Amino acid sequence: MLPILASAALLLGAQPPAGADLVITNARIYTAARSQPVAAMAVKDGRILALGEAALRLAGPSTRRLDLRGATVLPSFIDSHAHMRGLGALLESRDLRHVATVAEIAAYIKQRAAALPKGEWIVARNWDQTNWGGAFPSARDLDAAAPDHPVFLSRVDGHAAWVNSLALKLAGISGQTPDPPGGRILRDAQGQPAGVLVDQAMGLVRRKIPPPSFAQIKRQLELAARECARLGLAGVHDAGVSAEDLRAYRELLAEGRLPVRIYAMIAGPGPLWREYLQKGPEISPFLTVRAIKLYADGALGSRGAALWQPYSDDKTNTGLLITPKETLEKIAREAAQHGFQVCTHAIGDRANRAVLDAYAAVLGGANNRRFRIEHAQVVSLPDFRLFKEYSVIPAMQAAHATSDMRWAEARLGPDRIAGAYAWKRFLALGIPVPNGSDFPVEEPNPFLGFYASNTRQDREGRPPGGWMPDQKMTRDEALESWTIHAAYAAFEEKLRGTLEPGKYADFIVLDRDIMTVPPGEILGARVKMHYVGGRPVHQDR
Repeated sequence: MLPILASAALLLGAQPPAGADLVITNARIYTAARSQPVAAMAVKDGRILALGEAALRLAGPSTRRLDLRGATVLPSFIDSHAHMRGLGALLESRDLRHVATVAEIAAYIKQRAAALPKGEWIVARNWDQTNWGGAFPSARDLDAAAPDHPVFLSRVDGHAAWVNSLALKLAGISGQTPDPPGGRILRDAQGQPAGVLVDQAMGLVRRKIPPPSFAQIKRQLELAARECARLGLAGVHDAGVSAEDLRAYRELLAEGRLPVRIYAMIAGPGPLWREYLQKGPEISPFLTVRAIKLYADGALGSRGAALWQPYSDDKTNTGLLITPKETLEKIAREAAQHGFQVCTHAIGDRANRAVLDAYAAVLGGANNRRFRIEHAQVVSLPDFRLFKEYSVIPAMQAAHATSDMRWAEARLGPDRIAGAYAWKRFLALGIPVPNGSDFPVEEPNPFLGFYASNTRQDREGRPPGGWMPDQKMTRDEALESWTIHAAYAAFEEKLRGTLEPGKYADFIVLDRDIMTVPPGEILGARVKMHYVGGRPVHQDR
């Protein structure tokens, strides 16, 4: 358990003032602090004043009283790794995540093409070739559907793109085009581009797509924020923001239209990073910028994750290291010197070790810089101890395990799978494991991730007993991973993550008790009310 505030006195003085703004009664309140549930909570000025019997004594003449009639209250969830603009864009289009055939996707693209002027780009995301047997699609599959529209479809993991022939032509990609560093152009038997681009090769086409307008960015971020509030997320660690994203967040905040707290990671080195190195971290209750997001490798599903040994189902391929270890170390060093956190995407065992070595060169040993490895998905067994030795946080996404379990062992083989999606190995070492969804890679509903953490099963309860069941979290551990561990990963554990006096009154009221209901019922959990800073941001009607 992480350090917590013991009493309101630390922030509000020895004797909290009477006259709470809100007193909740007749509830089942889980604090996420490993204490027994309490029945009452008092809130004033956006913070928790007291719990239990003490809360009842703080009701004054102007206090609003909320009788929850036995409903369950939890701390609001925090998604420690997500992509807000990606979610907003997805909410404006169709999610291809569960489409089972290439033909169905082509039919959707044909429908989109009929509604758009010739030459306009068609962009969508979340196709998954494992839905139709594992074969990658080709440009030809899209050409008849949209001969006059360039098409760019991102894979569900965001690390591969499926494009049509017109998009390849506009990007100047031919049989003579070399693979870019950190990327791969899949080719047919004749050596011609087949229509799938992996990791850095995606940029060859993506740079030809007109950028979104600022109005579109702002609209998408607001859509995503509202959806997060509806689903019970009061905080999101936005993994890779631009200057325009930050401008949009600030405008939404000034206009009272940002209902969730954003912990923003700068999207790699560049002008925005250099600007923040000059002025230092930006820390406020609803928008914090104190981290940089880097990439070490690609994804397992598109076979771009960097492995020490070849893929078990592709003996010629060991994946892609996108950023050299030397570059990772250089950026980590300048981040440490200027008070910033480093959050590096690493999936494969080779990539995780490269990041650990780069961090170790800067950190030297135990520390409080809280450098993170995003995903930490496949780790060599001897390398788990390095996370502990250098105080590195593995920011993991439970739903990735239950999405990938259909094919993960085929990619990795029986030996490497032992260090894959291994949350309990970290917890056993006393390492906090902040949870998240990586939305829109996975769905943004945090109860899906809570369920996956606890059961390691799909929605139908498969496999019986769970996949690699020794890595299941208890429900207390799952709740902590979505609350206090996620807060700790953003240096915010003294402000939120548990329901305790002095902390922000960020809490959700549920239609069922996910801490006790049968596992299958967790998936249907609905947020009836959501308060952020003591103010309602969602109410189910």
